[in-house]
Amino acid sequence: MPASAERSARVLGGLLIGAGITHFVAPKPYDAMVPRALPGAPRRWTYASGVAELAIGAAVVAPRTRRLAALAAAGLFVAVYPANVKMAYDARHRPTPQRAATLARLPLQVPLVRWALRVHRAGHTG
Repeated sequence: MPASAERSARVLGGLLIGAGITHFVAPKPYDAMVPRALPGAPRRWTYASGVAELAIGAAVVAPRTRRLAALAAAGLFVAVYPANVKMAYDARHRPTPQRAATLARLPLQVPLVRWALRVHRAGHTG
């Protein structure tokens, strides 16, 4: 694997691990993003998604699990999109900078999914 592809995979894994950690360090903002249609307490979903991000991130960093994990990362980025939509909807009456920030997150999912798919294609099974 070229050094740039290896670096890209490590950065993607680090991003996921960092995001996963924040689910446990500061869970309240994530709780607020959980769509009401999901059963159970929002905190359970916050912790579950944090565990998923930690596990997928660690697996993306590891060359032997990278390809499958990168595919899982792309799926995760798609799966959390409804939470980003909810966050943008909930911010509709907030000050313009907050609304703009939540709206800006929506199209950012596309490059994240594409990044994960690039890592999947470039990865190897060891």
